[in-house]
Amino acid sequence: MPSEVLTLSWRQIDFAGETVRLDPGKTKSGEGRVFPFTVELRQILEAQREYVRAIERRLGRVIPLVWCWDDGSPIRDFRGSWRTACRAVGVPGRVVHDFRRSAIRNMVKRGVPERVAMQLAGHRTRSIFDRYAIVSEGDLVNAAARLEGVASAHADTTASATPTRRKGRDVSGTDE
Repeated sequence: MPSEVLTLSWRQIDFAGETVRLDPGKTKSGEGRVFPFTVELRQILEAQREYVRAIERRLGRVIPLVWCWDDGSPIRDFRGSWRTACRAVGVPGRVVHDFRRSAIRNMVKRGVPERVAMQLAGHRTRSIFDRYAIVSEGDLVNAAARLEGVASAHADTTASATPTRRKGRDVSGTDE
């Protein structure tokens, strides 16, 4: 299946509605979906639109794809450019798919419901989603910190509601 991103055309970008539409049959799952803009996505797409318009003016023709080379041809493989860019910023060995995992983790960390994150990422099944929603040691430490004091707070609230026994009598003062 070709990349959902590399095959995007401008007809799939709705700046007014602030969405990217991925057509049925063109995604890995085969199902279409709509991805709402974030502020950053809007900025990227607007900058790319200006870049492509400049190429169109220079070449005198319409470029239907969002992502293209300087000569207007479709980008089919960018692994060499990717490796060069990763080395240039000091993160050699990264793969594009790492960002998919990061996106899932970031959505979960920010409280996006898992079903919504699955829909945005195009994951049809929980098992696929779970491959990306990796739990780190830091996640466990953060969870433990959030639980701090829960047991004592629970004990305080249930102690007044739970009868205690004393010398054959419950706290209400009635005999057993």
